[in-house]
Amino acid sequence: MPTLNVLTNVPIDSVVASDILRDATKAVAKIIGKPESYVMISLNGGVPIAFAATEDPAAYAELISIGGLSPTVNSKLSSTISEILQTKLFIHSSRFYIKFYDVQRSFFGFNGSTF
Repeated sequence: MPTLNVLTNVPIDSVVASDILRDATKAVAKIIGKPESYVMISLNGGVPIAFAATEDPAAYAELISIGGLSPTVNSKLSSTISEILQTKLFIHSSRFYIKFYDVQRSFFGFNGSTF
């Protein structure tokens, strides 16, 4: 159930969005070690964001997972997601924050219940 939510001030067309969703899904699943069928990615472009007092391309993301996160994994995720955003949206890695949440099963709902 890893879930990655990305907000960016860069407008995103549907083709680029599909590429990012596909690439991020594969990366998150591989790095965390969970099946792609468990991964959810949301991407919200054109959001007003100022970073370091400018509105140059920037992004903020949150990755939530039940287990699978650690300092080493988080570093790999940060690097890989940053690379995807740099390649697809031209957001420099110095203009991207990501926050990681490792949550207990009982704090995540699915299919009318909790995990």
